[in-house]
Amino acid sequence: MNTEKAILIHLSTSPQDKAEAEIQLEELQGLAQAAGAEVLDKIRQYRPEVNPKYFIGEGKVQELKSLIDSSQVSCVIFDHNLSPIQQRHLEEALQVKVLDRTQLILDIFAQRALSKEGKLQVELAQLSYLLPRLSGKGQSLSRLGGGIGTRGPGEKKLEEDRRRIKDRIARIKKDIFSVQRRRQEQRKSRRQFPYPTVSLVGYTNAGKTTLFNALTAENLLASPKLFATLDPTLRRISYPDGVSFLLSDTVGFIRNLPLELISAFKATLEEVKEADCLLHVIDISSPYQREQIAAVEKILEEIGAVDIPIIKVFNKIDLLPPGQKMSRKITQADNYAVYVSASHQAGLDDLKKLLRKVLFQDYQYFRVRIPIEQKHLAESFPKWCFVLQKKRVREAIFLQVYARHSHMIPFLPYLIQGEVN
Repeated sequence: MNTEKAILIHLSTSPQDKAEAEIQLEELQGLAQAAGAEVLDKIRQYRPEVNPKYFIGEGKVQELKSLIDSSQVSCVIFDHNLSPIQQRHLEEALQVKVLDRTQLILDIFAQRALSKEGKLQVELAQLSYLLPRLSGKGQSLSRLGGGIGTRGPGEKKLEEDRRRIKDRIARIKKDIFSVQRRRQEQRKSRRQFPYPTVSLVGYTNAGKTTLFNALTAENLLASPKLFATLDPTLRRISYPDGVSFLLSDTVGFIRNLPLELISAFKATLEEVKEADCLLHVIDISSPYQREQIAAVEKILEEIGAVDIPIIKVFNKIDLLPPGQKMSRKITQADNYAVYVSASHQAGLDDLKKLLRKVLFQDYQYFRVRIPIEQKHLAESFPKWCFVLQKKRVREAIFLQVYARHSHMIPFLPYLIQGEVN
């Protein structure tokens, strides 16, 4: 397959945004390369306002056309969302494929989706994006050609008319609703056991899957590719005394994550929203750390996950000079923060200790004696606390449990030592 050659475009509406524009163009280049493009040039324009016809100025369009005519450029990628009419005018003027940021990210997701659920969610996002770009019933989108922006499970639907696409969207939503119901049932089933749930969140490529592997001794694909993880993965992690929690790895976030994806991946993001604690994995070596943190926090707010306890996990400390590493620690004011190198398995014990503190702050150890004629009480313990030891001695069942303070109040008469204060 021939590599598509691309020009990247960023429009700034403020002259003070030059540094920010460079950051965003660099990120856009990473996205374009992740989609399989070779970036030939990056262009930044300042305009006090957006051109309603072309988004960029007409003079810049002519300049771009001349550049395209003298090169092998096959697509132009904007670091913005274009309206359907702007995209159409640009393609007519430039005579090459024009993609916006949303379409580029959707293409990457289409390449990464592996499970049926992931493919359904990507297809829903693709079709929701494409529907308003059909100029009329039966309008062909073959003008886009192949390659970036036309891949994935939604590709074969591009030639269908509005009605059929709407019908397909309705069917996908129904299937995804079934996925949500199934996940809700799974979460309900998990609540029959005392394991709290921890979800990994973070900017794409921050090292979430590497951290997941380090904590769980798993060997999942830990890839430098953007959005390598689309499907949530769940594993149990145990402390030496038998106390456990569940850890899930989820899709990476990015600045201006398309609304179509947030909506389509609602079933996946529910795992984040329902977690007892979030591990916000941050690439401490990134020069754009602050912007990436802000982008993740914005998405957490959008999905309603801001009230969940969050531990900031500053990852990749091995990539920092020692002096810089120390200065970051001194200036970090977060109550819940830890510094690790997931790839070198450094700092993991500190992370586990902090997780223990956050997840089990209202837990205590108790020793309980249950008369044998009330053994049904002993059988109920595993549903709401950790049973660390259990043995029968004569006419009683003895248990050592790790439980919430409040849950043990009904069992005051059965405590052997210690009492609920």
